[in-house]
Amino acid sequence: MKEVERPHVTRLSALGMGLLAASALSMFPNAAVAWEPTKAVDFIVPAGTGGGADQMARMIQGIIQKNNLMAQPMVVINKAGGAGAEGFLDVKGSKGNPHKIIITLSNLFTTPLATGVPFSWKDMTPVSMLALDNFVLWVNNDAPQKTAKEYIDAVKTAGPNKFKMGGTGSKQEDQIITAAIEQATGTTFTYVPYKGGGDVAAQLVGGHINSSVNNPIEAVSQWRAGALRPLCVFDGDRIPLKEPIAGSQSWNTIPTCKESGLDVEYTMLRGVFMAPGVKPDEVAYYVDLFKKVRETPEWKDFMEKGAFNTRFLTGDEFNTWLAGADTMHRDLMQKAGFAK
Repeated sequence: MKEVERPHVTRLSALGMGLLAASALSMFPNAAVAWEPTKAVDFIVPAGTGGGADQMARMIQGIIQKNNLMAQPMVVINKAGGAGAEGFLDVKGSKGNPHKIIITLSNLFTTPLATGVPFSWKDMTPVSMLALDNFVLWVNNDAPQKTAKEYIDAVKTAGPNKFKMGGTGSKQEDQIITAAIEQATGTTFTYVPYKGGGDVAAQLVGGHINSSVNNPIEAVSQWRAGALRPLCVFDGDRIPLKEPIAGSQSWNTIPTCKESGLDVEYTMLRGVFMAPGVKPDEVAYYVDLFKKVRETPEWKDFMEKGAFNTRFLTGDEFNTWLAGADTMHRDLMQKAGFAK
């Protein structure tokens, strides 16, 4: 009888333990659940409204809301003061706060160098690289130069400051690329700053400048209309998109600048950071969230329209990339005299 009863007693004991465990979980509902936001998440944009970073942040906000990827709302907040320093210092000062994230662009590196603001990317917690923004060397379609080499040869022949390079802002990405071209080729441009990429493209169409290094999305309509000509892309590889844009030409038909004899490579970070001192499971939540965002059709369509490099990095790989980008920007800006 005892041998028959023991299994019965064991089953009752197991049942009792299960009930106790269930009761304990009901008392502590988050005990077995991974971290997730418990209130609205502030999504800081260290730039003004309407720019590339602002557009991407608001698109991400819309994707998350449309696809119910997060239970709590995400609120986009622009903090553009001091060339973005306002936003970076806000996140730097929010130690341990997992309800605040920031989208970054190259001002992550350039702002502290150009302004002297006491800030570094190491003052925040890297989450993920979402993508890299490409840059293209553009000329007017009536220009005689068909390749980047021909264009640089023409700049050299004309002499210092005879060719005008148009770009968005000063001591930012477009002028940094211009400085890199000068350093790599021994040329000197007259750099002409404008408020935005649309203005730059219009000035190039009108013949007021000789070239630009606009992002693909900023000049694609003029290329399609036959007004502008792309000479090379500053990424390490050709853009993989093969859908025809202008006649039989696609983004993929544009050679890299290195292929064309112009040894300059530059892409702009589109990444996400958190405040310092956040926990690993909090970082993991956002890594997973942005992986889900990247799988949506809306994101993929946005990436194609902008001809982005869709590289995605997290963890040690992202940290290694950031360290290299920081060194590159420091070297370029110091040589160009842009560093304060």
